[in-house]
Amino acid sequence: MRRLIFGLAIATAFAFAAVSGARVSAQGAKPPDTVALKGSPMGAVTLSHAKHAKEYGGQCVDCHHPSKPAKPLKTEQQKCSDCHNKAAVAPMKTKNPFHDMAAKGGTCISCHTKAAAAGKKAPKVCADCHKK
Repeated sequence: MRRLIFGLAIATAFAFAAVSGARVSAQGAKPPDTVALKGSPMGAVTLSHAKHAKEYGGQCVDCHHPSKPAKPLKTEQQKCSDCHNKAAVAPMKTKNPFHDMAAKGGTCISCHTKAAAAGKKAPKVCADCHKK
């Protein structure tokens, strides 16, 4: 009887360890610390994931939107440029998700404007982000 209880305890421990490991791997890979967003004639933008998360309270989904039926994601948090290019090619409708050419709206500029309005230090001019 003791062997049976001991065996069940060991099996339970292994099962728990397997489930815990699966949960951790399901959370996805750790994003790179910084990402260079290239392609702008004004110069590349170096984005710090940690800075956006810590200073601005940003979440992954603020920039990495959920998969869309027209263009399903290959990975949970893939590069913007995998779908969004200089020229929108069907089924994509948005070519530049970061901001429009007048820097009046878009993912980055809208968030920076909101952060500045809340009293947070946020980039205000193009050269604050774009570096040649």
